[in-house]
Amino acid sequence: MDAAKVKELRLFVEQCKKNPAVLADPSIAFFRDYLESLGAKLPSTAYKTGASPHSCACEGKGPLVDEIDEDDFDAKDSPQVDHESDDEIIESDIELEGEIVEADNDPPQKMGDPSVEVTDENRDVSQEAKGRAMEAISEGRFEEAIEHLTEAILLNPTSAIMYATRASVYIKMKKPNAAIRDATAALEINPDSAKGYKTRGIAFSMLGKWEEAAKDLHVASKLDYDEEISSVLKKVEPNAHKIEEHRRKYDRLRKEQEDKKVERERQRRRAEAQAAYEKAKKQEQSSCRSSGCTPDECAGAMPGGFPGAMPGGFPGAMPGDFPGAVPGSVPGNIDMSKILNDPELMAAFSDPEIMAALQDVMNNPANFAKHQANPKVAPVIAKMMGKFAGPK
Repeated sequence: MDAAKVKELRLFVEQCKKNPAVLADPSIAFFRDYLESLGAKLPSTAYKTGASPHSCACEGKGPLVDEIDEDDFDAKDSPQVDHESDDEIIESDIELEGEIVEADNDPPQKMGDPSVEVTDENRDVSQEAKGRAMEAISEGRFEEAIEHLTEAILLNPTSAIMYATRASVYIKMKKPNAAIRDATAALEINPDSAKGYKTRGIAFSMLGKWEEAAKDLHVASKLDYDEEISSVLKKVEPNAHKIEEHRRKYDRLRKEQEDKKVERERQRRRAEAQAAYEKAKKQEQSSCRSSGCTPDECAGAMPGGFPGAMPGGFPGAMPGDFPGAVPGSVPGNIDMSKILNDPELMAAFSDPEIMAALQDVMNNPANFAKHQANPKVAPVIAKMMGKFAGPK
């Protein structure tokens, strides 16, 4: 390739690193698509069209090398954001079939007082009002039928059939919300009211609440099957199934997205821990070189200078005549590798509280008594004392 063009390409890539918004320019969308086809994960700024960069070449200004702003090279790197983790899942529309009606927003209809004691006379008059309502329904006078049924309900508010019948009239008047209120009242009185489930299911279907409709209609069909329920279910069930499948699909996608986010976070933490470990290892090696110890000695070193000396002089000499200690020598002639290979002790030495207690006991073994009540410290000190107890 031409050296000048390679140089321009290198400068362009450097600019993309400094400012990923360069890739948001629609004129180089093909390059972004190419990167994605290779499996590249681009930051969110690479997709924001509002952050349009300079074009690759402009009239009178020459090639790309003249177009790159020098400030781009001096600016701090933009924070790298995982585009995949920040993308909101946008649900697609569901193609549903069936007609729905405009919701009725009339004031709630009159309802009976369930605490009223219903007399036999009230029941009789209520039945007479219902009879007049049925006659009005047969002649298509629905408003009049509602009035008669309301009278019947007020006289006998404990009758589920009265509410269910008025709900069915509201269905004929295309007032699904009013029908739902009456059907629900009927079901509160009689949870096994087939007519209550049927009218409420039909009302839900009129509002396009397909899942609620299917649920109620299935219950109604089990209680008292009829052809009208079957006919409505044939229109309702396909939509209800589509909605359920749609929900499951996007629930699964959100779950997968959340799982990936958790995995990325886990990998990030692991990378940070690894970096911290490598840094500490380099610092330890540097410290060993400056102190003149060998790599093997450094590998065996414990916090506080062990094996050269732990706080308080361990193991070169332990003040206070730590049990088993011989001034100026290794206490008890024990094998130090046993301590180095004891995972419990090695873990304990990284705990500041335990190390402070060990230091205290090393300075004065009599102080062990005041640490015996500490369940974290006492076992470690006892184990250390056992290690340095010397041969029996």
